[in-house]
Amino acid sequence: MTSLCLQGHVSGRVQGVWFRAFVQHHARQRGVSGWAKNTADGRVEVLLCGERAAVEAVVEQLHIGPPLARVDAVELAEETTACAPQGFVTL
Repeated sequence: MTSLCLQGHVSGRVQGVWFRAFVQHHARQRGVSGWAKNTADGRVEVLLCGERAAVEAVVEQLHIGPPLARVDAVELAEETTACAPQGFVTL
């Protein structure tokens, strides 16, 4: 099993549309740890850590978002120093 940890931002209409809860749902469903939090500039910052296929499946969902969202960009980079919490949390 290959693990992967990605951190970055999702931009568009992603605040006030249940985006963090959407990410949390898909991450927990796949056993991915990490967090999602709103940023002052209107984006959502995410950290996703887990088995590579599971993380990639959550990333696919980031590009879709919940029904009221509009995702303009997903910018993620591999993270080697981040420490993910157990489970997934929204901040």
